Amino acid sequence: MDGTRGAGVDRIARPPLVCFSHLRWNSVFQRPQQLLSRFALEREVLVFEEPIRSDEDRLRMETCPATGVRVLTPLLRDPADTEALRGMVDQLMARLGTASAWYYTPLARAFSDHVAWRAVAYDCMDELAAFRFAATDMKAREQRLLADADVVFTGGLSLYEARRDRHANIHCFPSGVDLDHFAAARQRPPEPDDQRHLPRPLLGYFGVIDERLDMRLLARMAELRPGWHFAMLGPIAKLAPEELPQAPNIHWLGAKPYAELPRYLAHWDAALMPFALNDATRFISPTKAPEYLAGGCRVISTPVSDVLRRFGGIEAVAIAEDAEGFVAAAELAMARADSSDFVAADTLLAASSWDVIAARMASLLEAEEKRRVLPLPALQARPARIADHLVVGAGFAGAVMAERLASSGARVLVVDKRPHIAGNAYDEHDAAGLLIHRYGPHIFHTNSDEVLAYLSRFTAWRPYEHRVLAQVEAGLVPMPVNRTTLNRVFGTALRTEEAARGFLAQLARPSADIRSARDFVVSSVGPILYEMFFHGYTLKQWGVDPSELDRSVTARVPTRTSDDDRYFQDRHQCMPLRGYTRMFENMLDHENITVMTGTSYRDVPKGRFGHMVFTGPVDEYFGQRFGALPYRSLRFEHETLPLEFAQPVATINFPGLDTPYTRCTEFKHLTGQSHRHTSICRETSSAEGEPYYPVPNPANQALFKRYEAAADAEEGVTFLGRLGTYRYLNMDQVVGQALATARRLLERPMAVAAD
Repeated sequence: MDGTRGAGVDRIARPPLVCFSHLRWNSVFQRPQQLLSRFALEREVLVFEEPIRSDEDRLRMETCPATGVRVLTPLLRDPADTEALRGMVDQLMARLGTASAWYYTPLARAFSDHVAWRAVAYDCMDELAAFRFAATDMKAREQRLLADADVVFTGGLSLYEARRDRHANIHCFPSGVDLDHFAAARQRPPEPDDQRHLPRPLLGYFGVIDERLDMRLLARMAELRPGWHFAMLGPIAKLAPEELPQAPNIHWLGAKPYAELPRYLAHWDAALMPFALNDATRFISPTKAPEYLAGGCRVISTPVSDVLRRFGGIEAVAIAEDAEGFVAAAELAMARADSSDFVAADTLLAASSWDVIAARMASLLEAEEKRRVLPLPALQARPARIADHLVVGAGFAGAVMAERLASSGARVLVVDKRPHIAGNAYDEHDAAGLLIHRYGPHIFHTNSDEVLAYLSRFTAWRPYEHRVLAQVEAGLVPMPVNRTTLNRVFGTALRTEEAARGFLAQLARPSADIRSARDFVVSSVGPILYEMFFHGYTLKQWGVDPSELDRSVTARVPTRTSDDDRYFQDRHQCMPLRGYTRMFENMLDHENITVMTGTSYRDVPKGRFGHMVFTGPVDEYFGQRFGALPYRSLRFEHETLPLEFAQPVATINFPGLDTPYTRCTEFKHLTGQSHRHTSICRETSSAEGEPYYPVPNPANQALFKRYEAAADAEEGVTFLGRLGTYRYLNMDQVVGQALATARRLLERPMAVAAD
């Protein structure tokens, strides 16, 4: 397969991003700078700083030469002049046209909440209300920002736990590390002149120097060890000169360029995080710990909650509560020279790079930018028809239909009750930066050149052939059953396909009356293999005995006489190179398509669209008037493991009834991602929960026929997909069904809506 097919389709125009920050861009290079400089590689990024008092009112604009970020600084006679700030924002938006907003300070909403932002993100990196000189109404303003934001991020677990019940789309992203930058310290670069003359041992700190540092602790350490020296690097904020302890062995070296920090760090004997334990530090998740560790420097910290939870137990990190404890920990740290102490730290840091974090946060922001081009009330307020077609569901069936209809010139509104597109194929990066399938593994395979060619317009492909092993008494054996499976299970030495066919014929119990899933397997391969591979697995997956299921359930899994251990034998087997979600984003990125996630189709008034494509459960559409159609649901248990790989193949089946889940999948096999960690997903079938696939048996089919008749008689609605047509369909079959349905629909004359 051509691995470059579809190359270039991922380049989607992204709106500018305006960040409102309480931190100066040219101060300490920390979380905002790390993230925004990476965002600037993909879109225009502008940082709107807090105002500075000046003798004239104007908006100063400078471009950061290292990152390309535009830094906007309001110069005002009265820095509290909200109307002047609002006018400057309007001036900016007149140039940009449209943009998304990214907030670090809730105070900025006072002069920017009138803008119709494409999306609003709030990256909560500190408990600002607890800071010295904080606005008295900071908490109330933050609550309003939480109500307005489309997506919320937090810089640490404590901040997340304090806010997770206050927003439906909130994500925890602890601060990361620029690994290559700080790892340079391990190569012992030349020491800067202003530190080279300091006596040793030398303990250091870099970062903002403010009320969050315990100055009494620092002073006491200097007193306890007058022969030790302490290098304090960073800008001083909100502190009076007399609040800084003065001693011959404490050296206030001032702010340093970010590029120079590894040169200082490389020559410290230990790194300090002497944070005070107060309201200002209760929620902090310091960026310094991963930076110190990346540089190969041992860390001593006070017991700040997020430091304990994230780095507790790592040999290279010591926790102490007072100066005496810091001194004791420093003596131990300086006495150790075992590099193995950094193995656990390096493993943790590998999953904490700013590149991975920025990519995941950008993806979540982009999802919101695509989610609601126009808010629902604005659409409802329009006096005329808002779309020619309403497509319900943004999975394969809905997305393909939307793209085909939009490409013909029709206006399409896509709604999905989930907070994302891509349906069950949705993939995302987990907390470790691993690409996972939230709703279980989705492996693309097809014999249809048409389906592959169509999807190749929206993604490049990674060749991939899926393999499955089953855990049975004989160990892990290939599934579907093949000649290797037979030899391992029965201890035989079958060398040819003819020999395998003969052996299977001896096991089989042929029957002329094959009605159920059990009948099909026993007739083909006999009761021994049926009990070993099919009975328990099918019972767990479907919740009923295989004798009560249609034969099509087990007919989907063949038995082979060769050594071919591929799960599928289709001509085309591959995975979207950048993942399914990116493919769906490209598919729906059309000027005639409006996507609204987190939205029920019932919220769109009838008469405001011309035709509906419904891909949800058909019985739900009709209010279950004939009774509920049975569906199976699934529960997914995701787990990240500190291993490169946990399984020899992507999926292991567990057919035995002694294991509650049916299978376990390791996603790195599917995605080809390189990562020190791995992520697995255990899958358990259930009768309760979201519907995933229909239960095929005669009684259910008879019930569906009543809904099918109602669907055929329903004017202006097309039912589609696995749930809409109550059929167990593979992804390529859904795509093919949607393409064929779109062709038929476009052949019909359609009344043109009057605006």
